Amino acid sequence: MISLDSPIETVLGDKKAKRDKIVDKLGLRTVGDLLDHHPRRYVKTGELTRVDDLEEGQMLTLVGEIVSSRVNQYSDRRTGRTAYRLDTVLKTDGPSLRMSFFAKSQRVSEWNASRLRVGRRGIFLGKVGSFRGEWQLTNPQMALFGTAEEDAAKMSLDTMGEYYPIYPLTQGVDSWDLQRAITFARTVLDDVPELLPEGVRRDFGLVDARTALDWIHAPADLGQVSRAQRRYRFEEALVTQLVLARRRRELRRQGAQARTGGDGRLLAAFDARLPFELTQGQRDVGAQVDHDLAQPHPMNRLLQGEVGSGKTLVALRAMLRTVDSGGQAALLAPTEVLAQQHHRSITAMLGDLAAGGMLGGAEEATEVVLLTGSMTRAQRTEPLLRIASGEAGIVIGTHALLEEKVSFADLGFVVVDEQHRFGVEQRAALTDKAGSPPHVLVMTATPIPRTVAMTVFGDLETSTLTELPAGRAPIQTSLVPLAERPQWLGRVWERVREEVGKGHQAYVVCPRITGDEPEQGETDQLDVDEEGQVVAPAGSLSAVEEVAAELAEGPLSGLRVRVLHGKLPPDEKDRTMRAFAAGEIDVLVSTTVIEVGVDVANATAMVLLDADRFGVSQLHQLRGRVGRGGLPGLCLLVSRAEPDTDARARLEAVAGTTDGFELSRVDLEQRREGDVLGKSQSGFRSSLQTLRVLRDEKTIVEARSAADALLEADPGLGSSPGLAAAVAEMEQSRHSDFMEKS
Repeated sequence: MISLDSPIETVLGDKKAKRDKIVDKLGLRTVGDLLDHHPRRYVKTGELTRVDDLEEGQMLTLVGEIVSSRVNQYSDRRTGRTAYRLDTVLKTDGPSLRMSFFAKSQRVSEWNASRLRVGRRGIFLGKVGSFRGEWQLTNPQMALFGTAEEDAAKMSLDTMGEYYPIYPLTQGVDSWDLQRAITFARTVLDDVPELLPEGVRRDFGLVDARTALDWIHAPADLGQVSRAQRRYRFEEALVTQLVLARRRRELRRQGAQARTGGDGRLLAAFDARLPFELTQGQRDVGAQVDHDLAQPHPMNRLLQGEVGSGKTLVALRAMLRTVDSGGQAALLAPTEVLAQQHHRSITAMLGDLAAGGMLGGAEEATEVVLLTGSMTRAQRTEPLLRIASGEAGIVIGTHALLEEKVSFADLGFVVVDEQHRFGVEQRAALTDKAGSPPHVLVMTATPIPRTVAMTVFGDLETSTLTELPAGRAPIQTSLVPLAERPQWLGRVWERVREEVGKGHQAYVVCPRITGDEPEQGETDQLDVDEEGQVVAPAGSLSAVEEVAAELAEGPLSGLRVRVLHGKLPPDEKDRTMRAFAAGEIDVLVSTTVIEVGVDVANATAMVLLDADRFGVSQLHQLRGRVGRGGLPGLCLLVSRAEPDTDARARLEAVAGTTDGFELSRVDLEQRREGDVLGKSQSGFRSSLQTLRVLRDEKTIVEARSAADALLEADPGLGSSPGLAAAVAEMEQSRHSDFMEKS
């Protein structure tokens, strides 16, 4: 009796080497694993494959026909012996391809010739190369149609069906090896468990499990492939949604202290002093957050908004509401520069409302304290005491807030700024400091892939600020392609001089600090530590120290040029930012330490050197540092990236739109959703098997609706044991802990 849990060896042949590679390299250990290994595409067996433009090194899988086959004899220069070569020509619906097969004996070569005789068709897989002006397939693998002598090892045309499946492979494993094993497994499998209730299949037009299995591996037409894929995608989405929905319900059952705002004196006093009107978006989102804070269960909300849309003000008002309720609020920032910036700006906005317990402080005032990793033990003592006693109503800090020695009196509200810079474990470390689950608001200006994925999957309630406050000016973004126009670099520095000549200031951003940093390897998205220092390949990338010196001595001589990066002492970084904000510096040459939170109204120009080394979200965040004071902004993306590359496409997308939400979709399309259910924030190692967040948004939304209905009718899923088991398995997996903490 063979089931999905049976060892994969029960359906594989006797070839141990093949079996080991399938098990070890593809990670397929059970019959269920094998059947879940779906084809990546299909080749129609009844007609020649259309081959358009060929490229050197291109991998092809195609149906072709032998139109020429001849054995040639030659002398092997290495051994001096006679050797044999079978030269064939493969016809496609496009260019013909040569194939050569070498043999030491005439008998083997003639046997090959009998198999590859004129008129024989088959599936051929190999790398395209060129030799003496002709295209050729190098060492192709093949499955020939109708060869009786090979039927035991490869599938014949009759058993193949109309479409031949091409599977994701590893070296040493052929697609037909998998196809043969999967076909055998389907014929001997006793039962295919049905996870989806009949009502769900009926309501959403889904085929049953057995039909989906047969159609995905042996379709009669592409329509069957489409319907099978929809079934599998919906099933995966439903299991995921059920896990998330049960987590949300469990969190609600845990409860949280409602933060209703008490007498509201602190928030009212702050609102009365605001020198401007809130945008309609800020009022609407503020009302959503107020409603969530007043509930006896935790808020878990994502606040998305363009750079400069006023997210921090919305968060601050919610923090003041929490303080009015008798609790504390913490703001977690990814870098010291941003934490210090938040501390300065929030303290300035509050004025005497931030001087609680101090001489001159307002009656309803609270205290605002800063805690960062660079503080000495003596400097940290006072803030730690005020946090622990509850005197500090608002706490702003970096990763230092996550340390065990930091203890809150009553942490009621957590704000995570630029949430993509924190993993779920780090966020959980802060929320775990609360006596009961705190309310959580995460903010982002450009949703990175994981954020978009979790938003679509419904793990977070979402608020969006689409308006820009009065005074925000448009930003012109231009690509400077040095690969084709190296002479344009001079004009870049002329434009910087022109902006400074008008009394404005400029940023120049580099991917590295110094030219002698050790090489870290190639990457499309640079890693940034908590100080904002970028980890980048050494090579010839622009470095802050060298660029600043070259500019000061060359094209920007006479201007006040200073540097800023993560390796500078905290006091020096703070002094530099204060001097730049005061207009005492013309050009600030920096790493991405200025990526978020830096707000200098007089800065109108930004030059991003080696811009292709930054990700979409970084580029959008960085350019958001200019045009903040009512003056038009200019952002120049300087790159040596060649045309028609992913890096160039990324830059063209950023230059083409200032819509951060559109750019987040570009980022997601290029980088995929990352490990959506795990702690990884981005990249190609996704825990999703068949789902893709952008492509399958409709399916995910449908699955969420189905999940809510199922749990409402049957919270324990007792009437759907197969589905309950799949949900339990995911809940107990290594991803589960991270989902809970997200």
